[in-house]
Amino acid sequence: METIYKVALVIMFLVVIFNLGQALYFMMTDKDQSKRTAWALTRRIGFSLVLIAMVIVGIKLGWIHPHGVGQ
Repeated sequence: METIYKVALVIMFLVVIFNLGQALYFMMTDKDQSKRTAWALTRRIGFSLVLIAMVIVGIKLGWIHPHGVGQ
């Protein structure tokens, strides 16, 4: 279960990065009053919140073990 969860976290991170790149592309190519950039950034924020929640749940359930600062 832990491996699947970690893969899901990586996939969610890649989705966040993809939406950020998509927003950059729309910002550079759209010349009119298109809302595609705003929607891509909104999706990125939503996916980022889901990613943060997944990390918190993973730490609480013991599937992810934080290390580094504070130990």
